[in-house]
Amino acid sequence: MGSLEKSLSEILVKDIMTRALISVDSSTTVFQVAKMMEQGGIGAMIVKKDNIPTGIITDRDFAIKIAVEKLPLDTPVHKVASYPLQTINSNESILAAADLMSSKNIRKLAVVEDSKVIGIITSTDLVNQLAKKK
Repeated sequence: MGSLEKSLSEILVKDIMTRALISVDSSTTVFQVAKMMEQGGIGAMIVKKDNIPTGIITDRDFAIKIAVEKLPLDTPVHKVASYPLQTINSNESILAAADLMSSKNIRKLAVVEDSKVIGIITSTDLVNQLAKKK
């Protein structure tokens, strides 16, 4: 294992994840979600059904699913969100997070602790951490 790989395997997801987590009910319209994302300056929201996190809606979903398919703005978010919610434990290394993102071809992971979603880690978080390691 190289020194960079070793140092990345020692940094935990919980050390660089974002704890500010915004979620929406699966019946929320894509317009409402877009407004919340714009106002919050965020690129993803956790989608809940019966108050249980089940999926994620990202800015990429807007570009790929909503714009391309020309869906109406009153479409419920559950029709375009990504399921199932991909998660990683907060005590996993950021190297494990990068491997999971790469293998699933995704850019965001919900972070769980004791089966509860406590944050989110993104590919941007990983890139920013790598930039600090130079």
